[in-house]
Amino acid sequence: MTFTLDDETVEQLRKAAARLARAQSRVVREAIREYADRIGRLSEQERRHLLEVFDRVVPAIPSRPVAEVERELAQIRAARHLGGRRRRTR
Repeated sequence: MTFTLDDETVEQLRKAAARLARAQSRVVREAIREYADRIGRLSEQERRHLLEVFDRVVPAIPSRPVAEVERELAQIRAARHLGGRRRRTR
């Protein structure tokens, strides 16, 4: 497999390889591995935002007995089985 890199990236690769005393191919492999590991992780900003949302939303969740919630869910499911709103045809 062959890749073409721009001059700036090549220079950064050379400097990193020299500083780490590693082959350029190893630096590329490790960089790709680290990048792949980070995919799917939240950034610090995203993490803070989600925690703020969580802290705001959780206290708003009403505290109700489980039996009451199950009764409401059963009513919703029954209504869905009936097909929802019926429209008259003309």
